[in-house]
Amino acid sequence: MDIAGVSTALSNVSMQSRIGTAVLDKAMETNKTLGEGLVEMIDSAAMERSVNPDVGSYFDMRV
Repeated sequence: MDIAGVSTALSNVSMQSRIGTAVLDKAMETNKTLGEGLVEMIDSAAMERSVNPDVGSYFDMRV
């Protein structure tokens, strides 16, 4: 059994695992930020509808 080869392989797997975890953490952070922005947009749209309930209800279309 090649101990040095096994050690190198385990080190590589460990490094790949840490990199994968870091990338996943960054993706989750980005999605959280996007979700918060979406909630803020929905809240602002609800505020506009409470002040002007007819906004967006009617539209004129010409062909």
